[in-house]
Amino acid sequence: MDTEIFNGLRKNKKEYIDEVINGYLPAGEEPQSKIYEAMNYSVLAGGKRLRPLLMLAAFEVFEGSDRDILEPFLAAIEMIHTYSLVHDDLPAMDNDEYRRGRKTTHTVYGEALGILAGDALLNYAFEIACMAFGKNRHCDRISASMAVLAGKSGIHGMLGGQVVDMEGFLGTAEKSRLDYMYQLKTGALLEASLMIGTILAGGSEEDVLKMEQLARNVGLAFQIQDDILDVTSTVEILGKPVLSDEKNNKVTYVKLLGLEESHQEVSRLTIEGLETLRSLNRNSEFLEALLTSLINRKS
Repeated sequence: MDTEIFNGLRKNKKEYIDEVINGYLPAGEEPQSKIYEAMNYSVLAGGKRLRPLLMLAAFEVFEGSDRDILEPFLAAIEMIHTYSLVHDDLPAMDNDEYRRGRKTTHTVYGEALGILAGDALLNYAFEIACMAFGKNRHCDRISASMAVLAGKSGIHGMLGGQVVDMEGFLGTAEKSRLDYMYQLKTGALLEASLMIGTILAGGSEEDVLKMEQLARNVGLAFQIQDDILDVTSTVEILGKPVLSDEKNNKVTYVKLLGLEESHQEVSRLTIEGLETLRSLNRNSEFLEALLTSLINRKS
């Protein structure tokens, strides 16, 4: 896909997603409204909107037509991702002061509200996703999507990966354990995004499994690229602290394999993932360009 055309499409889709997310943000003057402010601050900090973009792209690959059941899930996946970042930044975890180029939630609102804002975003995400049932259409697809959303964000998904990350690596670091952690912590929500977009569009069970495998490859490549950027980029370009992994004494691909082999692994995983996508024999030009741009990103 021509770079200019791709960038234009991506901008338009991101603007649409931002509009959807903004429509679901909490508002009001209730006594607990400070939590609304902290939630909105976290969600509106910017970011690529990668997960809802992937969900929308998958929905389009399988020619989905009912966007009104898709939209609650677009907002929900971004809120779950944002909650994970808010909690990752807390003093008890990575203790970071900057995220997406500005102060982290707990730095602005205090640690207690930082914890509660993350909790609130997770709970509110499922509240929003449940709104899809109100359309009284494709309830089987919505139920299946809810199950994926819950599973991929929980103890067998992203949260499980966070636990493995926090427990660290005792003794000799193993690549298999690092792959497992990345598959859960980073890959699980990417898997959820492509799977839910496919399910809601009416894709087959085989299609859903292929999209899950695609996301697994891309998620690992994405995280390895993140490891690379942590040692090669700058705060200004990346929008968050660099050398954070070194500061927290974390095992990464770069530490385990070195820069050159890490780049080779990103390339291998990308090729495998794109082969899986092309095996679907569908119009996936935008999704392919999106995945390639994300893996090769500089920030």
